[in-house]
This record gives sequence, structure tokens and C-alpha cells, in this order.
Amino acid sequence: MVSRSSARLAAALLAGALLLAGCGLSTNTAVPFTVTPGSITPVPGLEGVTITVGSKDFTEQILVGYMAELALSAAGADVRDLTNIQGSSNSRLALKTGDIDLTWEYSGTGWINYLGHTDPIPDEKGQYEAVRDEDLAQNGIRWLPYSELNNTYAFGVTEAYAQQHGLKTTSDMTRFLLQNPDQAVFCVETEFASRQDGLPGVQKTYGFPTTDVKTFGTGAIYAGVANGTCNFGEIFTTDGRIAGLNLRVLEDDKKFFPQYNISVVLREDFARLHPEIEQVVQPVAQALNNKEMIELGKRVDVDGEDPGIVARDWMVEKGFIGADTA
Repeated sequence: MVSRSSARLAAALLAGALLLAGCGLSTNTAVPFTVTPGSITPVPGLEGVTITVGSKDFTEQILVGYMAELALSAAGADVRDLTNIQGSSNSRLALKTGDIDLTWEYSGTGWINYLGHTDPIPDEKGQYEAVRDEDLAQNGIRWLPYSELNNTYAFGVTEAYAQQHGLKTTSDMTRFLLQNPDQAVFCVETEFASRQDGLPGVQKTYGFPTTDVKTFGTGAIYAGVANGTCNFGEIFTTDGRIAGLNLRVLEDDKKFFPQYNISVVLREDFARLHPEIEQVVQPVAQALNNKEMIELGKRVDVDGEDPGIVARDWMVEKGFIGADTA
């Protein structure tokens, strides 16, 4: 996942053309599959309407980007693929300038990165409603109803370690470490180690000790937990490596970490022109959850499958599109 610092969008100074050139992407790229209807059937109001779908440049975003493209294609839209845009700021700018018409975004990213708030709202629904209302009023960005899928932070441990010590929640972790401080070995990203919405803040909220904090890149953290370099690691709650490495996500039972529920977002003017989009993409959003995404991400990041094929297979499995998509 991209960094969630509160840095402002320096890329907003770039022109849309420079944005796309800098990303190494081109517009008007057709969806790489033939799509037949399933439960999503042709919608007269979308027949032949050109819709450019974007995503950020990490696995989960590319997967949901393809899902939206397949859904809209089944509804009869002329879909253009602009997935894999580098970074949140570029993706946001592409939406605002009209280089893309639709993408998926996270409530926490909207609230903290785009709207500039420092204090997240602990409740999922409250966080979504706050960012939905403010982003529409200030920026003309429409957030469709949020999904159960919540790609936030958590601590992860191996399944074996969790079972050995009875760990299900971060409070369980705290009780265990207060009794066994020698076990308080953590692997985290450098930024997470110093941010108030990272290790310092969560440590203050729960009161657990740390005897050794190792800083690594994101991928190395998952490997470090799996191979015993650290007992506890900072992870993202929908990452495919959770399943691939047999890790357990410890529940943030005090709701310290920001909520990052995913929603389809589009410009208000485009949403008003094509209100049918919501009825097409919302069933997909409602079918997504953390367990589903962990397994889909595993197929890409651990098993090495193509994200477009993984997304297509899931859409067929759920019945959204027909099986004859080759």
C-alpha cells in the first residue's frame, strides 16, 4: 500500500498530460478481455458510453480496477483501462482533471491525505460519511457507498505463535508482552516507527512494551515475521501474504488505526450524467471483504498470477459476468 503520510499533494501542480506521461501510461487502452453479461446485464443508459477506469499501482487497487472495468463492460460501456497509476496523489489528480472517470479510494486516505485531517474517526460508517460529505462539498467528488473491505494497519504474527500464546487481539498481545517483555520484537516500516498514527500512538493506546524495533520495507516485514526475525510485524489487513505465509491478523480491538474502507469514487458531474454506474458497481463493492481480498492478493503476490485474470475469475465465480471471457 502507498504511504499514508499527511503530506499535501505536491503533484497537484502538474498538468494532466504530464501526469500520464510521468506514469508511463496511455489512455484509450481497451479492457483486455471479451466480457459477456452475468448478473450484470446491459444497461441502456451506459450503452457505448466511454468510461476510463483508473487505479493506483499496488495489487489490491489493480484487482478492483479490473473488477470495475469488467462490470461496466458487461453493462455495455466502452471501457478504457488506466489502472496502475503511480501513487495516491497522481491517481487523485487524474480523477479531478478528468483523465480518469472512476477509481476506488479509501476513506482514511481521503480524510487524512486529501482533506488534510490529522485525527481519524474510529467508526467505519462515521469515517466514510465524514469524507463523503466533505469531499463532495469541497471538491465535487462523489463517494459511492463503502465496502466491508478495510485495508488498514494491524499487527501480524505467525499462526503458530498466535496459537501458542493465545493471541487474537492487540490487547491479548499487550497482556502477553507485559508478562514476557523479551518477546516484544517488532518489525515495522521506518515511517510507521515514528508517526503518531503508527507505532508511538498505538503503543500509547495499548501500553505494550517494545524491546527491539527493526525497520524494513513492507515486503521484508512479512518475511521477517514468517521466518522469526521478529515476533510481531506491521501489516496491512488485506495483504495476500497473510494467507501465503500463514499469518494471523491481530484485531485492533481499541480501534486505534484509521479506517480504510474502500469505495468507488467519481466526479459529481460525471455521476450526474451517468447515475446508472452506481447500480452496476455497487454489487461488486458489496461482495468484497478482507477475507476475499487476502485470497485474491495471494494469487497475485504469492502464486504469481496475472491480476487481470484473477479479477476476471472472481467476477465469473460471483456470477457478475459470464464464463465465456477468453
